[in-house]
Amino acid sequence: MHALLDPNEMARADKFAVEMGTPSMTLMDRAGTAVADAVARYPYPTRILVLCGPGNNGGDGFVAARVLAQRGFKVRLALLGDRDKLTGDARRAAERWRGAVEEPAAVDLDEAGVIVDALFGAGLARDLDGAARALVERMAQSGKPIVAVDLPSGLDGATGKVRGAAAQAVETVTFFRRKPGHLLEPGRSLCGRVRVADIGIPDEALDAIRPQTFVDMPALWRDAFPVPTAGGHKYSRGHAVVVSGPAWTSGAARLSARGALRAGAGLVTIALPREALPLQAASYAAIMPRPVDGAGELAELLADRRLNTVVLGPGLGSGAEARCKIDVAAPGRRLVLDADALTSYEGVPWALAAVAASSAGLIVTPHEGEFARMFHGDGDVLGAPSKLARTRAAARRLGAVVVLKGADTVIAHPDGRAAIAENAPPYLATAGAGDVLAGIAGGLLAQGMPPFEAACAAVWLHGEAAREAGPGLIADDLPEALRGVYSRLYAALEKA
Repeated sequence: MHALLDPNEMARADKFAVEMGTPSMTLMDRAGTAVADAVARYPYPTRILVLCGPGNNGGDGFVAARVLAQRGFKVRLALLGDRDKLTGDARRAAERWRGAVEEPAAVDLDEAGVIVDALFGAGLARDLDGAARALVERMAQSGKPIVAVDLPSGLDGATGKVRGAAAQAVETVTFFRRKPGHLLEPGRSLCGRVRVADIGIPDEALDAIRPQTFVDMPALWRDAFPVPTAGGHKYSRGHAVVVSGPAWTSGAARLSARGALRAGAGLVTIALPREALPLQAASYAAIMPRPVDGAGELAELLADRRLNTVVLGPGLGSGAEARCKIDVAAPGRRLVLDADALTSYEGVPWALAAVAASSAGLIVTPHEGEFARMFHGDGDVLGAPSKLARTRAAARRLGAVVVLKGADTVIAHPDGRAAIAENAPPYLATAGAGDVLAGIAGGLLAQGMPPFEAACAAVWLHGEAAREAGPGLIADDLPEALRGVYSRLYAALEKA
């Protein structure tokens, strides 16, 4: 699995490597050489400016400068701070650099072909100010290609937030594993292409660290993914129910139902008011319509325990009636709540926590606006320092799996496990796409996939379907595009 390490965990990985016998200076030499390798891909004889900071990130820069100079590149180096105050490995790296060490203020950035940003790495502990901020702002305004060491200076490695200022990199070279800040916006956009360099930290370091944050990809959930077998049948693949509101909102529920069906649920029923039955009957024959007016009739439908998963929210309508339907559906069943269902719990997350406690597993899929409404007044959740931390706090508060949607969707389990998605193209931001996502999650739950793994798989499949459909997609394209995604995924799983 592709773990993500926050700055503290990365420091532990470095320490583990040293304890296992790799000198810390060797790690720095390898890191700096990896940066030099990235810069050397630019056309020779590119003029290179290396901007070094006062810590180990700057030490990596000194190594990169030395290696590039040895390869024949014209290299200038400027140091932010006093050379005499460098310590440890950074001091030793500086001692091995035979060129001039200039003042940043004296360097003309316009003369550089490439800038190496080795000022501050993932462990930046405070906002940039003074000369450091001014230098980063000069880099940002220079228009020069920037290769960042570990992270663009000014980015927080744990949160992806800009701390004062940060410059856009065309490429970032990081070490051993990526950090959350490489995937969380705006960090992801500012990093450019991210290369992960092997500097000799053994993978066994992960066993000692036991990270809880991962990239959302099939390795994370493939062991739990439901693959059809020769002895299976539609009843063994679960029965999902999507609950719709009035006719004029039922399109969202139909999108969700199609997502559940394409995700592999053996049967999918859409429960909708009688007035909306003609619309469903004319739209998609594989989805079974059932007339349901109100929570009482929904209870009658759900008396059949074979209907094991319920999706509520897309086209449901919000308010007291919606909450009544959720209360009817929750006991002993797996649930996906989205859209109107979440709005119905504005400012009362404890009521939603009670739903989670009575269910057999709950996934909630808010976007940022719905998330803010759900946790209105809850400073512990909304005041958490990053999207990753907010999603984790919400999952703990609800006792449910939370999918906080966006370009950098985060999925979190109450036990602290979390994943960050990186495969969603920008054209996925279109009306109805979230309804399909809720349906995919419901379809996977119906087949018995655990909620966290189902949520992670649904988010990944959703992103891949958007890539399959391509630019100009509309939500209706996503269920159809899942066919191609599933074909490739099944083939990959068989090889694994």
